[in-house]
Amino acid sequence: MKILKFTCLVIAAALTVALPQLVAASEATSDEAIHSRMVKRSVAFLREKGQAEDGSFSSKAGVGPTGLVVAALLDSGLKVDDPMVARALRYLEQHIQPSGGIYAEGSLHRNYSTCITMMAFARANEDGRYDKALSRAEAFVKGLQWDESEDRDPSDPYYGGAGYGSHSRPDMSNTSYLIDALHDIGRGSEDPAMQRALAFISRCQNLDTEHNDSEFADKIGDGGFYYTVAAGGESKAGVEANGGLRSYGSMTYAGLKSMIYAGVSQDDRRVKAAVKFLRENYDLESNPGVGQQGLFYYYHTMAKAMAAVGAPEFEDADGKKHNWRAELRKKLAKLQREDGSWVNGTTRWMEGDPNLVCAYSLLALSYCKPEK
Repeated sequence: MKILKFTCLVIAAALTVALPQLVAASEATSDEAIHSRMVKRSVAFLREKGQAEDGSFSSKAGVGPTGLVVAALLDSGLKVDDPMVARALRYLEQHIQPSGGIYAEGSLHRNYSTCITMMAFARANEDGRYDKALSRAEAFVKGLQWDESEDRDPSDPYYGGAGYGSHSRPDMSNTSYLIDALHDIGRGSEDPAMQRALAFISRCQNLDTEHNDSEFADKIGDGGFYYTVAAGGESKAGVEANGGLRSYGSMTYAGLKSMIYAGVSQDDRRVKAAVKFLRENYDLESNPGVGQQGLFYYYHTMAKAMAAVGAPEFEDADGKKHNWRAELRKKLAKLQREDGSWVNGTTRWMEGDPNLVCAYSLLALSYCKPEK
């Protein structure tokens, strides 16, 4: 009997030590399983319901959605020889133009489509198959960037920016995609196009610095970013009574990520001010400033920017620390539909399209993998 009691005590003691570890391991496994299941269900949706016979995704909107889906699939662990990926890559290849741009015939979104396809090709280029295409595409998008070749000097609000098409008005979103494309093909802060883009990005920040001489620089001063400083300025979040262009979440994350990619130190006043705005507006329920509009674009841009910052936790203005990866995973799990897709009920900016929204969500999840 004494031996039995002693044995029971030993087992109980061992369980006391081991149980918390077993629970923690179970929770980690569960978290990984949830992430994996989200990705697999979304990939299955794209494979079974999203891809057209020609290999494209939502081609009525041009080449861009297919490029984003390819980038998302490759970042989700699929290989270039996966049948779905291979067909989509062939579709993109068919849209390489003599100019070096990659876009649908007659497209008004030449910069957007080319930059996104560059991001896809860069991920699929392990064997160098896209070296030539990427080199020509790089020259093409740099040729569209507003600079001295369009008689715009560094003092011009257009300078350094990129717009949707052939020399259309530059904006933060397209300039952010330009920076992403250059970053993904290995260009760094030393690249002149990066520095030109940084000049435009800096002028779209609500912050009065030596880098921002725009008429809007000191009207709000909250450190956030808006859509464009060019052509009289525009913010999708609206205008203050004094003419200031309101900052909003997705453009601020885009600005923060773009500055870091362009070599701006995290000790720089511009970066600190952007982080301060985001601390004051940390939110996973809405795109701060514009509500539900562009929510999944916001999630993707947020994840990418947070990963660029490199901190596992983000402290909001109230001092609360957020495991942003875990919180974003949880939010996306809650929003995923039964068929594996995601859709924004507020459909502006094409977020009623499940292919595009799946791409945004998978890209966000690629930055939100659970720690092992």
